[in-house]
Order: sequence, then C-alpha cells, then structure tokens
Amino acid sequence: MTFSEEYAKARQDVIAELDRTLSSVDPAQLERLRDEILKADQVFFVGVGRVMLALQCVCKRLAHLGIKAHYVGEITEPAIKKDDLLIVGSGSGGSLFPLGIAKKARAAADCTIAHVGSNPNSEMKDIADFMVRVPVRTKWYLEDEIDSCQPMTSLFEQSVLLLGDVLAKMIIEEKHLDMKGLWQYHANLE
Repeated sequence: MTFSEEYAKARQDVIAELDRTLSSVDPAQLERLRDEILKADQVFFVGVGRVMLALQCVCKRLAHLGIKAHYVGEITEPAIKKDDLLIVGSGSGGSLFPLGIAKKARAAADCTIAHVGSNPNSEMKDIADFMVRVPVRTKWYLEDEIDSCQPMTSLFEQSVLLLGDVLAKMIIEEKHLDMKGLWQYHANLE
C-alpha cells in the first residue's frame, strides 16, 4: 500500500468513527446543554490533558459568539456564581482535577454543572445536574462504548471539539447572529 493509500484509509477510518460517535449523542442531552449555555450568565470549562485543549477551543468559540466563557485556571478567571454553568469534560468521569473542581463549584456557588463524558456511572453522576454522553471508549473499556482504531481517547477529544463547533453553529442560527459581526469578538492583537 502506498503512503497515499494508507492516508486515505486512515482518514476514512477516523471520519467514520467521528460520524458514528456524533450520531450516537442523544440530541435531548445536547439541547439541554445548548439551553443551559444560553441562559447562563457565564460559562466555565474544566478538563485535563487533551480534553482540556478541546474544551479551550470550545470556550474560545463561545466567546466569539459574545458568550462570557472562561477556562478554570486562566489568569483572569472570575468567581463562579449561582447563575453560571460549569462544563466538566472527562471521558471517565473520574479524573481528579475536574471532579474536584465540580465539587468545589457545587459547594461554592451551587451553579449548574454539566458533565460531558463517556461513563454514565462515574462519580460525576452524583455531582452534575446532567450529562452529555459521548459513548466512546474510555480507559475503562465499558461494554457499550464505541471502539476506536485511534490511540487512547483521541475519539473522545475530537468528538468534544466537534460537538462544541456543532453547538456554536446551532447557537448562531438560533440567535440569527451575523457571521461578519462575530469578528468583533475575535482577538485583534494578533
């Protein structure tokens, strides 16, 4: 097989996995997340590793829509309040830092907490108000998880990023935002 053929196969495999995964997300869960984002005063995100990077991209995109979005730990992070939303990204639902931040948010502000993850039976189920389940392979290899040809939890991280972009598109359409007008929120010190 040539490199070109290998690339074509790998590309098709990854895209097929993403399509299967995004098609497996419950639209009702995603709708609730969208509604909570739109009604929140501020939206906070927390995750670790590559999930953190995907969530930072989603956070930035929501900021481009005029939504007050923050990443936990950023230098200008404000206090979380009752009218805010915390989005916790953790495939396993047991990562120490996101779990600890969720507990802290519950105790400090009793804000709304959404868990974006794969494991519906994790410790997060007792803390989060609701879950958006991305049913892909975790380190636990649960029976109903979508398997992946990619390493570790790549499929989860990619799916989190794409779900964020899908939600952003839906918010733009729902609020009838002008695409050109969104540039007012884009960084201009580049």
